Amino acid sequence: MRPNARKNIIYSIVLLVAIMLVYSWRNRDKTETTLTETTVAVAGKMTISGKTMGTTYNVTYLDEKSRDLQTSIDSLLVVFNQNLSTYIPDSELSRFNLGDTLNFNLPYLLPVLEASKKVYKNTNGAFDPTVGPLVNIWGFGPSGPELKDSVDIKNLLASVGFTKIEFDQKQLRKKVPGVYLDFSAIAKGYGSDVVANFLNSKGISDYLVEIGGELVAHGTNEKGELWKVGVNRPEESASAADLISIIALQDRGMATSGNYRNYYVRDSVKISHTINPSTGYPVNHTLLSATVLAKDCMTADAYATAIMVMGKDKAIALDSALDEIEVFLIYDDGMGGFKTFASESLKPYLSFPQEN
Repeated sequence: MRPNARKNIIYSIVLLVAIMLVYSWRNRDKTETTLTETTVAVAGKMTISGKTMGTTYNVTYLDEKSRDLQTSIDSLLVVFNQNLSTYIPDSELSRFNLGDTLNFNLPYLLPVLEASKKVYKNTNGAFDPTVGPLVNIWGFGPSGPELKDSVDIKNLLASVGFTKIEFDQKQLRKKVPGVYLDFSAIAKGYGSDVVANFLNSKGISDYLVEIGGELVAHGTNEKGELWKVGVNRPEESASAADLISIIALQDRGMATSGNYRNYYVRDSVKISHTINPSTGYPVNHTLLSATVLAKDCMTADAYATAIMVMGKDKAIALDSALDEIEVFLIYDDGMGGFKTFASESLKPYLSFPQEN
């Protein structure tokens, strides 16, 4: 086989893997081991993949020196999890959940608290990292289905609410006993930002970082084109290659949240994993999937979660009110199909494979 033909085949395989990883569902972090998987170099293009937060990561970057940064990225993610994981008993976040106060020692908890506070305010509490106990009691936590009666849910609401904690530059404190913080809905996006910032520090400006489907893109790919990623069709049976749209990312973070896979049925009622922090109950609306773009993936991740709580109409209103995000929504049309909504500023970067 000629060298150019072999190069084209390798490129096609790497690109397909990158696209498929975009649609990986947002798994909650069940393990905290960060394992080296693969490092592939093709003419200055480096592709690294591994495991973290109970899911996978994939990093593609262009580097004239062809530096293998796998070990550094793995080490960075280990520290990240030691700060923010609820699955590591001695992580900073776990120690706070067991106690009442925490002095910051590692660098990641304060920034995620600040970002969470902003999104909590802008979404009227739809994004709330204290909702974890409600998620668990509805059967979407580590121990599986544990659905309780409404009295238990009402009792839990007494310790749910981001205003029930306070923090400054040095310390995090509970204002109400029993508050439990869980950043699962923002951690993968934040982790993607952390890896992207590390690449920036190494002088790398062309990259695509993905953790559990949450992405950061910067610069261009080896063809000099914007990085392109897909949005899966919102159907439980859809394959990873079954795309409804493709988005070209220009120096943006992107996150997707949805209700069409992570659910169970009880007494003929579909129970969604998205819990409304204000009511304590799963949401019930027509919105199937929310993709959000922002200057960083942590922000995109938080808003994607909030929008799935808010529903289509409030999400469209939020898009009009905020300049910092762009959205692509997929919602039930009431006739067995679905429709889409996209921010005006996003439309030039959006394409639909079925129209080609």
